[in-house]
Amino acid sequence: MFIHLGNDVVVNSKNIIGIFDIENTTTGKNTSKILEKASKEKRVVNVSFEMPKSFIVCMEKGKEIIYISQISVATLRKRAGNVRDNVF
Repeated sequence: MFIHLGNDVVVNSKNIIGIFDIENTTTGKNTSKILEKASKEKRVVNVSFEMPKSFIVCMEKGKEIIYISQISVATLRKRAGNVRDNVF
């Protein structure tokens, strides 16, 4: 099943490693380094033209990709939960 991340971008729910609140996690030293490194390696995809609220870490074709989204963590988790509910 697929989860809509914003602006016509969808990812396979099986590829999602984690969904994180951008405001609370980017203040941490390690998270900032991870996001900075991924950005330099062009592994960050910004799917938002608005203020970002979350970032989603996915594994796609053996590479870690980070999506920046304007959709809140709560909404994304509900969407992921709905996908899992429909599968089982």
